[in-house]
This record gives sequence, structure tokens and C-alpha cells, in this order.
Amino acid sequence: MGQPVIVQIENIYYPILAVIGVPADLLTIVILSRGRCGLSKCITHYLVAMAAADLLVLIFEVILYEIKDAYFSYSFLNYTPICRLNLSLLFVSIDCSVWLTVAFTFDRFVAICCQKFRTKYCTEKTAAVVIAVVFCLSVLQNVPIYFIYEPREIIDNEPWSCNVKSSFYFLPMWITLLWLETILTPFVPFVLILLLNALTIRHIVMANKVRRVLRGNNNNENDNDPEMVNRKKSIILLLAISGSFILLWMVNFAFLICVQFTDAKFLEANYNGPFTIMEKSGYMLRCLSSCTNKFIYALSQSKFREELKDVIKSPLSLVTNLINSVK
Repeated sequence: MGQPVIVQIENIYYPILAVIGVPADLLTIVILSRGRCGLSKCITHYLVAMAAADLLVLIFEVILYEIKDAYFSYSFLNYTPICRLNLSLLFVSIDCSVWLTVAFTFDRFVAICCQKFRTKYCTEKTAAVVIAVVFCLSVLQNVPIYFIYEPREIIDNEPWSCNVKSSFYFLPMWITLLWLETILTPFVPFVLILLLNALTIRHIVMANKVRRVLRGNNNNENDNDPEMVNRKKSIILLLAISGSFILLWMVNFAFLICVQFTDAKFLEANYNGPFTIMEKSGYMLRCLSSCTNKFIYALSQSKFREELKDVIKSPLSLVTNLINSVK
């Protein structure tokens, strides 16, 4: 009997995602770290940290969990203590990725809407502190995750793989933890991102109206106004990053709610069941969100595209020069 359809899709989907996503994240980190994209150091810090967190999601969830389970199910990585550690680090990287997106959104809100506070908050030092705090809180929040798993099976008296303990679904301590996890990631980020972006876009639209009045109603002049163009790009970038985040997390959020109010459980082996299909689809879309930001940068930022071409051309030029020298 063949594998369930959802498993066949996963076995193709995750390797493709890793092949595309890991180089994309690495290239993004390299390009942004060079500081040639016309972005402030504050923004660069956030974007580099977000790319690094996305890279960790791809490593811990896509490669060391999903691909490992599909193709190396009895490797040493499936030894239960290592499996538990990997799952804990997986959730740490996910929380970092999500809350750094919130931190970046808040930074842009302050920069655009809070002129007096901007000079104090939107600095390289503040960005570094916020990133460090997000990382530390993500680690602390996910320490209990290590203890919710038990061995899925015992082979030669050794515990293998991970399964969520049955007590997780009825002990008050674990139920509270699940509610806390669901609220903190992704419900609160959803609300904060939507609220901050709505306020930011409203401020930009109002500022644009005032600027049009001051400059006159000449559409050609407004189209050539660098300030107006930058504001439009800011709206597009904010909407693209936050919109893709919310859309790609929506299925996973719906499954978390189902676990709270139905008999749905995590990591069930019933691959044809609707809840299992929802869970696995949610994970696939959640992992995809670790790749989308890079393509958003490439589509919306002309200097990022120029730097990308330069980074790609550099090793090609080196190889060409080596070949010519050998000849």
C-alpha cells in the first residue's frame, strides 16, 4: 500500500523548500550585512535577524525534523533526547521569527508615526537590544516544550522518536501552556501586526494628502516626489511582509484552536484524517513563511536586486578568471 497523499506531498515539498530557502536566507544575510542596500543600520539589524531566524526554522524544522523523518527515520537524530532538543530549538526559532517580525513592524510604526520618539528608539543600539530580548524570551518560553514529549517507540531498549504525552491534553499545567503558546504565537502577533500596520498606513495616507495640498494637486509632480515614492514603497513592503505572514500562519492557527476545542491531537498517525491533514498543511505553509520575505525584498527593493546580482556575479567572475588563467 502506498503512502498517504499528504505524506507524498511532504516528501517532495520539504526538500524543494530547503534547496530554495536555505541559499535564499544565506544570500539575504550576506547582502544585508554588506550595508549597501540604502537601509539604515537599525532596519538592517532587524532584517538580518529575521533572515537568520528564518534560516534556523529551515534547519531545525525542515531539515532536521521533516526531511530527517522522511528519509533518515532511524538516524541518531531520532534518539528521543535529541529529538526533544531539536523540537525545542524548532519552537525557539519559530518564536524568534514571529516576534522579530512584530518588532520590525513596531520599529517602522515608530519611525513613521512617532517623530519625537523616533530619534531615541530607531537606533542601532535599540535594535540590538530588542533582538537580544526577543531571543532570550523565546528560549525561556520554550523550555517546557522539552518535557511534553515521550518516546514514540522503544527499539533495543532505546527510546526513539517523539510523541506528545497523553497527559498534555488533560493536565491543567499543560493545557495552560498550550493556551499560552497559542496566544503568544501567533494570536497576539496577528493583532499587533494588523493594528500597527493599520495605524502606519493611515498616518502615511494622511501625510500624503497634506503633502499634495502643500505641493499643489499636480499629479505629475506628486509622482516624481521622492518622499511620496518612498512612502508608497513603505506601504507595499509593510503590507507584503505582514500580509504573507498572516496568510501563511492562518491554517496553523486554526489547527491550534481545533486542538483546544475538539478531539484533535498533535502528531497523530491518521494521515487521511481531516485534522492531521490540516496540521500538516499548516506546518508546510508556516515553513514557507520562512522563505517569502526574501522574495518580497527582491521584488520591492531595487538596491537589494542590484546587490543580489553583484553577489551572484562575484563567484562567477572568480571562476571565469581562474579558467582563463589555466588556459
